[in-house]
Amino acid sequence: MSAWRQAGLNYINYSQIAARLVRQALKTDLRTEAAKRDEVNVKFTQWKDGKPVKNA
Repeated sequence: MSAWRQAGLNYINYSQIAARLVRQALKTDLRTEAAKRDEVNVKFTQWKDGKPVKNA
């Protein structure tokens, strides 16, 4: 059994922790570039009767 499983983590949590630690270990100039990739953009679309509804 994997160490992360024994610790009670799922793979998503394990990979998030590992990625955060790698970003913290980077040199300053590379760290700022890696921080940009850490941002999340989400777009929500409401659906009605099988078609997307445009928000006004």
